[in-house]
Amino acid sequence: MKVRNRGVLLLICLLALFGLGKGWGQRTLIDVKIDEAAILIGEQTLLHYTVTTDQDKEVRVLIPRDTLMRGVEVLAVSLPDSSVIENNRLVIRQDILITSFDSALYLLPPLRVVDGVDTVYSNQVALKVSTIDVNVDAPEKFYDIKAVWKPPFVFADYFPILFGLVLAVFLICVIGYIVKKLRNKELILPAKKAAPALPPHVQAVKELDEIKHQKLWQQGRNKEYYTLITDTLRRYIVNRYGMNAMEMTSAEILDIIRRENGTDSVYANLKQILQLADFVKFAKMNPLPDENELSMMNAYLFVNQTKPTEVIQPDKAEEKTEGTNESKLTNE
Repeated sequence: MKVRNRGVLLLICLLALFGLGKGWGQRTLIDVKIDEAAILIGEQTLLHYTVTTDQDKEVRVLIPRDTLMRGVEVLAVSLPDSSVIENNRLVIRQDILITSFDSALYLLPPLRVVDGVDTVYSNQVALKVSTIDVNVDAPEKFYDIKAVWKPPFVFADYFPILFGLVLAVFLICVIGYIVKKLRNKELILPAKKAAPALPPHVQAVKELDEIKHQKLWQQGRNKEYYTLITDTLRRYIVNRYGMNAMEMTSAEILDIIRRENGTDSVYANLKQILQLADFVKFAKMNPLPDENELSMMNAYLFVNQTKPTEVIQPDKAEEKTEGTNESKLTNE
């Protein structure tokens, strides 16, 4: 009976030890390390804490945001960095930047991790904060606060200022130019100078040359050929005689030309062109090649016969005569 009771007790002990070991392996752990355990007043150091827990557990680290303890201030807390290791264990790492302005030896309080209903505490680390030794017997070694250093001159740093000044001067000049033009009621932008107009007969001959070079009637484009010729002659008549020939019929134009110019050949040349052009444009007549060439020749003749004659003034005539006499004497 005693042997049986001993066996039961031994079994219970083994089960307890196995359960305790398994529970210990799954506990949440927190470890804290410090970079520099000894610093001067105002210097900074880092606390590194590591939390190891199960991957499916939700834990919460309690970190003071302003003061770790009296005399030790918290400057910044980094974002947590987590990774999964073997046995589905989760490792969380985070850094705390601390400093102190009071010289002393501090035993930093442990950090706490809330694991469900339990609270796990970390190990404690010490921090020694020292002040700068001052030799009161050597006052000449006391130094005043250093003046602010003047940064070196870098020309590129002034590019934005120079660009702004140039742009401001340019805008002021543009605004002044516009205001001056508006006050004087002038055009802001100078207008393009139109090319001097050619004399009516020169312009007409130029247009007839272009029509001739196009060789329209040779391509069977009789209507276009006669339209261009009559339009050229009508514009010439407008500029030469000052009448609205573009809106007149062929008969009206011929009547005016007969009154303005008594030469029968002028009237006949223009009549041949206008009448044949009307037949081509309205009756769809196909002239012979000789008729097409005759129309172009009569157009040139009409312009040359009706162009204004140049009147030589007496002074210019005398100069021309003297110049001729001088050239004769030179030749002799």
